Amino acid sequence: MTEMAILFDSSKCTGCKGCQVACKCWNNLPSYMKGANAKEDFTGTYQNPPDLNGTTRLIMTFDERDGAGQKPVEWAFGRRSCMHCEDAPCATVCSGGALVRNEDTGFVEVDQSKCVGCKYCLDACPYNVPRYDGDNGILGRAVINKYTGCGDRVEHGMAPACVSTCQPQALRFGTREEMLAYGQERVEVLRGRGFADASLYGADQIGGAHVLHVLKYPLDRYELPENPEVSATVAMTQVMKPITGALSGLTVVGLAAMFGLAAGYKRDKLAYNPATKDTIDVATGAVVKHGDGQDEMSVMEHITENIGKKGGR
Repeated sequence: MTEMAILFDSSKCTGCKGCQVACKCWNNLPSYMKGANAKEDFTGTYQNPPDLNGTTRLIMTFDERDGAGQKPVEWAFGRRSCMHCEDAPCATVCSGGALVRNEDTGFVEVDQSKCVGCKYCLDACPYNVPRYDGDNGILGRAVINKYTGCGDRVEHGMAPACVSTCQPQALRFGTREEMLAYGQERVEVLRGRGFADASLYGADQIGGAHVLHVLKYPLDRYELPENPEVSATVAMTQVMKPITGALSGLTVVGLAAMFGLAAGYKRDKLAYNPATKDTIDVATGAVVKHGDGQDEMSVMEHITENIGKKGGR
Protein backbone atom coordinates (compact mmCIF):
# COMPACT_ATOMS: atom_id res chain seq x y z
CA MET A 1 0.00 0.00 0.00
CA THR A 2 1.18 3.53 -0.81
CA GLU A 3 1.87 5.74 2.21
CA MET A 4 -1.20 7.80 3.03
CA ALA A 5 -1.80 11.23 4.56
CA ILE A 6 -4.54 13.44 5.96
CA LEU A 7 -4.60 17.09 4.91
CA PHE A 8 -6.26 19.75 7.07
CA ASP A 9 -7.04 23.02 5.29
CA SER A 10 -7.55 25.69 7.94
CA SER A 11 -8.93 28.12 5.35
CA LYS A 12 -11.93 25.83 4.75
CA CYS A 13 -12.56 24.86 8.37
CA THR A 14 -15.73 26.29 10.00
CA GLY A 15 -14.87 25.15 13.52
CA CYS A 16 -17.91 22.87 13.75
CA LYS A 17 -15.97 20.15 15.62
CA GLY A 18 -17.66 17.44 13.60
CA CYS A 19 -14.29 15.71 13.22
CA GLN A 20 -13.72 15.84 16.96
CA VAL A 21 -17.08 14.18 17.63
CA ALA A 22 -16.59 11.61 14.85
CA CYS A 23 -13.26 10.57 16.38
CA LYS A 24 -14.93 9.88 19.70
CA CYS A 25 -17.89 8.07 18.16
CA TRP A 26 -15.88 5.74 15.94
CA ASN A 27 -13.38 4.90 18.68
CA ASN A 28 -16.02 4.63 21.40
CA LEU A 29 -14.37 7.27 23.56
CA PRO A 30 -16.32 8.88 26.42
CA SER A 31 -17.08 12.58 26.55
CA TYR A 32 -14.67 14.83 28.37
CA MET A 33 -15.90 15.48 31.90
CA LYS A 34 -15.14 18.76 33.64
CA GLY A 35 -13.08 18.21 36.75
CA ALA A 36 -11.39 15.06 35.45
CA ASN A 37 -8.19 17.06 35.35
CA ALA A 38 -7.97 20.41 37.12
CA LYS A 39 -5.62 21.80 34.48
CA GLU A 40 -8.10 21.00 31.70
CA ASP A 41 -11.29 22.51 33.15
CA PHE A 42 -13.37 24.68 30.87
CA THR A 43 -11.87 28.18 30.77
CA GLY A 44 -14.41 30.14 28.72
CA THR A 45 -12.96 29.47 25.27
CA TYR A 46 -14.70 27.75 22.38
CA GLN A 47 -11.78 25.33 22.47
CA ASN A 48 -13.24 22.56 24.56
CA PRO A 49 -11.55 20.65 26.01
CA PRO A 50 -8.65 23.07 26.14
CA ASP A 51 -6.14 20.33 25.27
CA LEU A 52 -5.79 16.67 24.41
CA ASN A 53 -6.46 14.25 27.25
CA GLY A 54 -6.80 10.55 28.00
CA THR A 55 -10.19 10.30 26.26
CA THR A 56 -9.74 12.99 23.57
CA ARG A 57 -7.38 12.17 20.69
CA LEU A 58 -8.30 15.09 18.44
CA ILE A 59 -9.28 18.69 19.20
CA MET A 60 -9.94 21.81 17.18
CA THR A 61 -8.05 24.88 18.33
CA PHE A 62 -9.53 28.39 18.27
CA ASP A 63 -7.55 31.61 18.02
CA GLU A 64 -9.74 34.73 18.23
CA ARG A 65 -8.42 38.18 17.37
CA ASP A 66 -9.83 41.58 16.49
CA GLY A 67 -10.74 41.81 12.86
CA ALA A 68 -11.06 44.75 10.48
CA GLY A 69 -13.76 46.21 8.28
CA GLN A 70 -16.90 44.12 8.16
CA LYS A 71 -15.26 41.33 10.15
CA PRO A 72 -14.96 42.47 13.77
CA VAL A 73 -13.57 39.06 14.76
CA GLU A 74 -10.92 37.07 12.93
CA TRP A 75 -10.85 33.37 13.68
CA ALA A 76 -8.02 30.95 13.03
CA PHE A 77 -9.13 27.34 13.37
CA GLY A 78 -6.47 24.70 13.90
CA ARG A 79 -6.14 21.01 14.63
CA ARG A 80 -4.30 19.13 17.38
CA SER A 81 -3.63 15.42 17.04
CA CYS A 82 -0.82 12.97 16.38
CA MET A 83 1.16 14.10 13.34
CA HIS A 84 2.24 10.56 12.40
CA CYS A 85 5.88 11.51 11.80
CA GLU A 86 7.92 9.66 9.19
CA ASP A 87 10.76 9.34 11.73
CA ALA A 88 8.40 8.80 14.67
CA PRO A 89 10.38 9.41 17.89
CA CYS A 90 7.58 7.95 20.02
CA ALA A 91 7.88 4.58 18.29
CA THR A 92 11.67 4.74 18.59
CA VAL A 93 11.64 5.01 22.38
CA CYS A 94 8.62 2.80 23.11
CA SER A 95 9.95 0.14 25.44
CA GLY A 96 6.97 -2.20 25.19
CA GLY A 97 6.34 -2.15 21.46
CA ALA A 98 2.96 -0.44 21.92
CA LEU A 99 3.76 2.16 19.24
CA VAL A 100 4.68 0.84 15.81
CA ARG A 101 4.87 2.70 12.52
CA ASN A 102 2.88 0.97 9.78
CA GLU A 103 5.28 0.85 6.84
CA ASP A 104 2.40 0.55 4.37
CA THR A 105 0.33 3.56 5.44
CA GLY A 106 2.90 5.61 7.37
CA PHE A 107 0.60 5.93 10.39
CA VAL A 108 1.86 5.20 13.90
CA GLU A 109 -0.40 2.49 15.29
CA VAL A 110 -1.18 1.77 18.94
CA ASP A 111 -1.45 -1.54 20.77
CA GLN A 112 -2.62 -0.58 24.25
CA SER A 113 -2.19 -4.14 25.51
CA LYS A 114 1.59 -3.69 25.21
CA CYS A 115 1.82 -0.28 26.88
CA VAL A 116 3.75 -0.39 30.17
CA GLY A 117 2.92 3.20 31.13
CA CYS A 118 6.54 4.41 31.06
CA LYS A 119 5.55 7.65 29.24
CA TYR A 120 8.81 7.80 27.32
CA CYS A 121 6.76 8.65 24.23
CA LEU A 122 5.44 11.83 25.83
CA ASP A 123 8.96 13.03 26.55
CA ALA A 124 10.06 12.13 23.03
CA CYS A 125 7.16 13.71 21.10
CA PRO A 126 8.06 17.20 19.79
CA TYR A 127 4.33 17.99 19.46
CA ASN A 128 3.37 17.07 23.04
CA VAL A 129 0.65 14.70 21.81
CA PRO A 130 0.59 11.41 23.78
CA ARG A 131 -1.93 11.23 26.60
CA TYR A 132 -2.80 8.37 28.95
CA ASP A 133 -6.02 6.82 30.13
CA GLY A 134 -7.33 4.09 32.38
CA ASP A 135 -5.66 1.60 34.65
CA ASN A 136 -5.48 -1.43 32.39
CA GLY A 137 -1.85 -1.56 31.27
CA ILE A 138 0.08 -4.78 31.69
CA LEU A 139 1.69 -3.25 34.76
CA GLY A 140 -1.58 -1.84 36.08
CA ARG A 141 -0.83 1.68 34.87
CA ALA A 142 -2.47 4.23 32.62
CA VAL A 143 -1.91 3.38 28.96
CA ILE A 144 -1.35 5.58 25.93
CA ASN A 145 -4.34 6.90 24.01
CA LYS A 146 -3.64 8.93 20.87
CA TYR A 147 -5.01 9.62 17.39
CA THR A 148 -4.38 6.58 15.19
CA GLY A 149 -5.60 7.66 11.75
CA CYS A 150 -8.31 4.97 11.94
CA GLY A 151 -6.10 2.18 10.66
CA ASP A 152 -9.04 -0.23 10.90
CA ARG A 153 -11.01 1.90 8.43
CA VAL A 154 -8.09 2.56 6.10
CA GLU A 155 -7.34 -1.16 5.93
CA HIS A 156 -10.82 -1.68 4.44
CA GLY A 157 -10.58 1.16 1.93
CA MET A 158 -12.36 3.78 4.03
CA ALA A 159 -11.20 7.26 4.99
CA PRO A 160 -10.57 8.10 8.66
CA ALA A 161 -13.75 8.98 10.58
CA CYS A 162 -12.79 12.65 10.96
CA VAL A 163 -12.30 13.02 7.20
CA SER A 164 -15.58 11.29 6.36
CA THR A 165 -17.63 13.66 8.48
CA CYS A 166 -16.06 16.97 7.34
CA GLN A 167 -18.77 18.82 5.37
CA PRO A 168 -16.72 21.81 4.10
CA GLN A 169 -13.98 19.41 2.93
CA ALA A 170 -11.40 20.99 5.17
CA LEU A 171 -10.12 17.46 5.68
CA ARG A 172 -8.92 15.28 2.81
CA PHE A 173 -7.40 11.83 2.65
CA GLY A 174 -5.23 10.24 -0.01
CA THR A 175 -1.68 9.26 -0.81
CA ARG A 176 0.92 11.47 0.79
CA GLU A 177 2.18 12.52 -2.61
CA GLU A 178 -1.31 13.64 -3.64
CA MET A 179 -1.91 15.51 -0.40
CA LEU A 180 1.43 17.32 -0.65
CA ALA A 181 0.61 18.47 -4.17
CA TYR A 182 -2.91 19.55 -3.24
CA GLY A 183 -1.67 21.33 -0.12
CA GLN A 184 0.88 23.34 -2.08
CA GLU A 185 -1.82 24.31 -4.59
CA ARG A 186 -4.01 25.58 -1.75
CA VAL A 187 -1.12 27.63 -0.34
CA GLU A 188 -0.62 29.30 -3.72
CA VAL A 189 -4.34 30.08 -3.94
CA LEU A 190 -4.33 31.67 -0.48
CA ARG A 191 -1.26 33.74 -1.23
CA GLY A 192 -2.93 34.90 -4.42
CA ARG A 193 -5.85 36.11 -2.28
CA GLY A 194 -3.58 38.23 -0.14
CA PHE A 195 -2.67 35.85 2.68
CA ALA A 196 1.08 36.24 2.35
CA ASP A 197 1.85 34.08 5.41
CA ALA A 198 -0.02 31.01 4.11
CA SER A 199 2.09 27.86 4.38
CA LEU A 200 2.08 24.08 4.23
CA TYR A 201 3.08 22.55 7.56
CA GLY A 202 4.30 18.98 7.99
CA ALA A 203 5.97 18.47 4.63
CA ASP A 204 9.46 18.21 6.11
CA GLN A 205 9.16 18.34 9.91
CA ILE A 206 10.58 15.24 11.69
CA GLY A 207 11.20 13.52 8.38
CA GLY A 208 7.78 14.56 7.10
CA ALA A 209 4.33 14.15 8.67
CA HIS A 210 1.35 12.13 7.54
CA VAL A 211 -1.02 14.79 8.85
CA LEU A 212 -0.43 17.92 6.78
CA HIS A 213 -1.73 21.43 7.57
CA VAL A 214 -2.56 24.23 5.16
CA LEU A 215 -2.24 27.32 7.36
CA LYS A 216 -4.00 30.51 6.31
CA TYR A 217 -2.40 32.76 8.89
CA PRO A 218 1.07 32.95 10.53
CA LEU A 219 2.18 29.84 12.43
CA ASP A 220 1.91 31.50 15.85
CA ARG A 221 -1.90 31.41 15.55
CA TYR A 222 -1.93 27.63 15.61
CA GLU A 223 -0.72 25.36 18.39
CA LEU A 224 2.17 23.99 16.36
CA PRO A 225 5.91 24.35 17.08
CA GLU A 226 7.91 26.37 14.57
CA ASN A 227 10.89 24.01 14.54
CA PRO A 228 9.98 20.68 16.13
CA GLU A 229 13.05 18.72 17.13
CA VAL A 230 13.76 15.43 18.85
CA SER A 231 16.11 15.29 21.82
CA ALA A 232 19.70 14.16 21.41
CA THR A 233 18.90 10.97 23.32
CA VAL A 234 16.07 10.09 20.95
CA ALA A 235 18.19 10.94 17.92
CA MET A 236 20.94 8.61 19.15
CA THR A 237 18.37 5.88 19.77
CA GLN A 238 17.09 6.27 16.20
CA VAL A 239 20.63 5.71 14.93
CA MET A 240 21.53 2.83 17.25
CA LYS A 241 18.27 0.87 17.17
CA PRO A 242 18.82 -0.66 13.70
CA ILE A 243 22.44 -1.45 14.59
CA THR A 244 21.59 -3.12 17.88
CA GLY A 245 18.77 -4.97 16.14
CA ALA A 246 21.19 -6.30 13.53
CA LEU A 247 23.71 -7.31 16.18
CA SER A 248 20.98 -9.03 18.15
CA GLY A 249 20.01 -10.90 15.00
CA LEU A 250 23.59 -11.98 14.40
CA THR A 251 23.85 -13.13 18.00
CA VAL A 252 20.74 -15.26 17.62
CA VAL A 253 22.04 -16.75 14.36
CA GLY A 254 25.40 -17.46 16.00
CA LEU A 255 23.81 -19.17 18.97
CA ALA A 256 21.62 -21.21 16.64
CA ALA A 257 24.67 -22.30 14.67
CA MET A 258 26.54 -23.26 17.84
CA PHE A 259 23.53 -25.23 19.04
CA GLY A 260 23.33 -27.00 15.70
CA LEU A 261 27.00 -27.95 15.83
CA ALA A 262 26.69 -29.10 19.39
CA ALA A 263 23.64 -31.17 18.53
CA GLY A 264 25.56 -32.72 15.63
CA TYR A 265 28.49 -33.77 17.80
CA LYS A 266 26.15 -35.15 20.40
CA ARG A 267 24.16 -37.07 17.84
CA ASP A 268 27.19 -38.83 16.22
CA LYS A 269 28.49 -42.11 17.77
CA LEU A 270 32.29 -42.09 17.73
CA ALA A 271 34.94 -44.75 18.38
CA TYR A 272 38.72 -44.51 18.80
CA ASN A 273 41.04 -46.64 16.63
CA PRO A 274 44.26 -47.15 18.63
CA ALA A 275 46.10 -48.57 15.63
CA THR A 276 45.68 -45.44 13.53
CA LYS A 277 45.03 -43.10 16.48
CA ASP A 278 42.00 -41.74 14.66
CA THR A 279 38.46 -41.18 15.82
CA ILE A 280 35.95 -43.05 13.66
CA ASP A 281 32.28 -42.26 12.95
CA VAL A 282 30.62 -45.58 13.75
CA ALA A 283 27.70 -45.01 11.35
CA THR A 284 29.80 -44.14 8.28
CA GLY A 285 33.29 -45.43 9.08
CA ALA A 286 34.70 -42.00 8.19
CA VAL A 287 37.62 -40.52 10.09
CA VAL A 288 36.54 -37.55 12.20
CA LYS A 289 39.11 -34.78 12.51
CA HIS A 290 39.02 -32.15 15.22
CA GLY A 291 38.96 -28.51 14.12
CA ASP A 292 39.29 -27.34 10.52
CA GLY A 293 40.51 -29.29 7.51
CA GLN A 294 44.14 -28.27 8.05
CA ASP A 295 44.30 -29.95 11.43
CA GLU A 296 45.93 -33.40 10.99
CA MET A 297 45.52 -34.43 14.63
CA SER A 298 42.70 -36.73 15.65
CA VAL A 299 40.25 -35.97 18.41
CA MET A 300 41.96 -38.46 20.69
CA GLU A 301 45.37 -36.90 20.06
CA HIS A 302 44.06 -33.54 21.14
CA ILE A 303 42.47 -35.03 24.23
CA THR A 304 45.53 -37.00 25.32
CA GLU A 305 47.75 -34.01 24.60
CA ASN A 306 45.68 -31.82 26.94
CA ILE A 307 45.53 -34.51 29.61
CA GLY A 308 49.29 -34.80 29.57
CA LYS A 309 49.70 -31.08 30.04
CA LYS A 310 47.20 -30.83 32.90
CA GLY A 311 47.80 -34.08 34.74
CA GLY A 312 51.49 -34.64 34.08
CA ARG A 313 50.82 -38.11 32.65
